[in-house]
Amino acid sequence: MGPAAVSEAGQPAARARVELSRLPAPGPLYRRALLGTLPGLGGRRGADVPAVELAVGGVAVDPQRLADYDRVCGFRLADPLPATFPHVMGFPLALRLITAPEFPIPLTGVVHIGNRITVHRPITVTDRLDFTAWAENLRPHDRGRQVDVVLVGSVDGEEVWHGVSTYLWRQRTPSGGERRDRAEPPAPPAASARWRVEPRIGTEYARVSGDHNPIHTSRLGARLLGFPRPIAHGMWTKARCLAALESRLPEAYTVQVAFKLPVSLPSTVAFSAGRQGDDWDFALHDQRGRPHLVGTVR
Repeated sequence: MGPAAVSEAGQPAARARVELSRLPAPGPLYRRALLGTLPGLGGRRGADVPAVELAVGGVAVDPQRLADYDRVCGFRLADPLPATFPHVMGFPLALRLITAPEFPIPLTGVVHIGNRITVHRPITVTDRLDFTAWAENLRPHDRGRQVDVVLVGSVDGEEVWHGVSTYLWRQRTPSGGERRDRAEPPAPPAASARWRVEPRIGTEYARVSGDHNPIHTSRLGARLLGFPRPIAHGMWTKARCLAALESRLPEAYTVQVAFKLPVSLPSTVAFSAGRQGDDWDFALHDQRGRPHLVGTVR
């Protein structure tokens, strides 16, 4: 990909579409991201998100991978895909976008702070998905800069799935960005379940998702990025919460989460959920009542 095209108003110009023949392999993309951290090899990053969208068509569901994913995340084996599974199917496309040298923030050290998924209709194991990915809405945050990476899944020209992941690059910036809520947190709701999250979750989820960020699988990798122990993937925590609700979810819905404190491996976490009609509010807390994740289903 070339440098981002920017309009006179400072906003990205109309995106150019790049069709790929197949999904990229994540391994070389992670290696490129790590090499980019070395002095003299990182290149110059763009001032805005690249004005490009990446697309790949006809991605089939791997039934064995789906079964393994269901087991790791706690879903039942069923024909409709979990809402979070298309995210891992199309993740290499988003990874290719993020690891481009001109992407405005580097992959190394990025924190996944939020994710929103809309399921327009159930997706089955026989569907072939066409994926499109792009980035948008680069903006300041009180801890750095954040950006949205959009991944859309379509079947026969119809959008059936829409995901938005928000990533934060931590750096010192002038005030004026979006700020965290610094108010005293409310008391956590009563837990409806407690889960023991073992260290194997980091490596098992990496295997089924293709997201092999060492912060989740390696004690050394975690320490290099400021964590004493590996941490669970944020998208695993979201999937595990949805698995606890899956028999009570409608066929079409939007599930949005904010990732708060990381889940260190191992840990014991408390899950809570409350329902109003078809809507849900849910959360995951640590043993001291601090939130790891808060989410809604609407």
